[in-house]
Amino acid sequence: MKIFEKAPAKINLSLDVLHKRPDGYHEVEMVMTMVDLADRIEMQELSRDTIIISSQAGYIPLDEKNLAFQAARLIKDRYDVKQGVYIHLDKKIPVAAGLAGGSSDAAATLRGLNRLWDLNIPMKELQELGAELGSDVPFCVSGGTALATGRGEKLEPIVSPPQCWVVLAKPPINVSTSEIYGKLNAREIKNHPSTKNVLKAIREKQFDQLCGNLGNVLEEVTLDLYPEVRQLKECMQRLGADGVLMSGSGPTVFGLVSKEAKVPRIYNGLRGFCKDVYAVRMLT
Repeated sequence: MKIFEKAPAKINLSLDVLHKRPDGYHEVEMVMTMVDLADRIEMQELSRDTIIISSQAGYIPLDEKNLAFQAARLIKDRYDVKQGVYIHLDKKIPVAAGLAGGSSDAAATLRGLNRLWDLNIPMKELQELGAELGSDVPFCVSGGTALATGRGEKLEPIVSPPQCWVVLAKPPINVSTSEIYGKLNAREIKNHPSTKNVLKAIREKQFDQLCGNLGNVLEEVTLDLYPEVRQLKECMQRLGADGVLMSGSGPTVFGLVSKEAKVPRIYNGLRGFCKDVYAVRMLT
C-alpha cells in the first residue's frame, strides 16, 4: 500500500519578534499561509523495521538530518510501530529558502504515516509531535492560514487571505534560520509590523490594506547580511508587485499580485535575476 501527501510551502504575511525567551527561543507573532508550490511525499510500508528515504534532489540529506526521517522515527518510537517505511521526497520547494520546505515534508510524513499505519492520532496531537521537530511543523501539519505565537507552535486558525497571485523568487544563496535569529537583537527592532492590521485586512478581504501592512522584522538582519536579497526585493517592487516581503528568515522574496495580467512581466523580469522563480496561487 502506498500513501501520497502534498507538502505545500508557507509564506509569512507578518513576522514579528517580541523578545528572547529564557529557553533561548524567540517569542514570535506571525501570520502564515500556504501557497500552491509543494513537495510530493510518497510513503510505502516495509516489512523490516527500518526507515529509508530517497529523493530526486541531490542536495538534501537522506539520513537522520532530514526532518521527514526524524518525523518517521518519532512516530515509530512514540506509538511503538515495528513496521518500517520507505519515503520518497519529490522536491519542488527550494531548500533553506524561508518557505518551510523541510518542515512541510515532516508534517506531511506525520499525516501520511498516521494514515498508513491506522494510528488515528488526532490533529492536535500530530501538531504537538510536530512541535518536537521544529517551530514551523505544527502549522504545516494543519495548513490553511493561522496566527502563530509562542515560538510558532501556538496556532489560531483564521480565514483565508484575499485571493491573489504570489510570485516567489529565491536568489542562489542559502540562509540559515539559526544564524539570522542569532544576529537579531529583539530590543533593537525599530519597526514592528502591525499583526492586528494584517489580521483585519485578511478578515475584511482588503487586498490593498494587506499589501500595505506586510512586515517581517528578520528583513533587517538578512537584507544587511545578503545585499542580493535587498536587490531582489527592490527589483520585485519596480516590476509592479502590489506587496513585497521576504518570507521567514529568507532569502526568498514574494510579491502579492492582484491582476493576473501583471504576473508574466514580474515573473520574466525576475528570471533575469535568479532561476528559482515561481508564479502560484494562495491555497484557500
